[in-house]
Amino acid sequence: MSKQKQLSIIGWREWIALPELGVTAIKAKIDTGARSSAIHAFHVETFSRNGKHRVRFQMHPFQRSASKTITAEAEILDEREVRNSGGHAEKRIAILTTVELQQQRWPIELTLTNRDVMGFRMLLGRAAVRGNFLVHPGRSYLLSQKPTDLELSEHENDDELDFES
Repeated sequence: MSKQKQLSIIGWREWIALPELGVTAIKAKIDTGARSSAIHAFHVETFSRNGKHRVRFQMHPFQRSASKTITAEAEILDEREVRNSGGHAEKRIAILTTVELQQQRWPIELTLTNRDVMGFRMLLGRAAVRGNFLVHPGRSYLLSQKPTDLELSEHENDDELDFES
């Protein structure tokens, strides 16, 4: 009989990093009801470089705040139709990137969409957590902490940041 991998338990929301995209901290909602993962993206621009299809986009990693803008670039994995939270189909660009949570790193597929009106800038879907974690729906931040004081100091005058909830 083979040994089964012991899975860590995560909360329904966790602070994660997306190092390949330059995101050191973003609060993610862990959503087992959503298959794919999504991040808030705007000024999305596709282009080709060395025969590869790529995308450049901007994002605001902190909820309810536009004080920090990150510009990222990645190779396009594909374009796919995804049902949004309202049940409507929308075409989204998907990329492959690395997610980091408590010193664990693994690849995920991430779709780009406008999540401006959503409560979380990042949604980590079940495909990203399957085989890596179990989700405790009644707990938060079991494997992560809010960003460091240095990271927070960049936003010390920003009254709209939601770091606690």
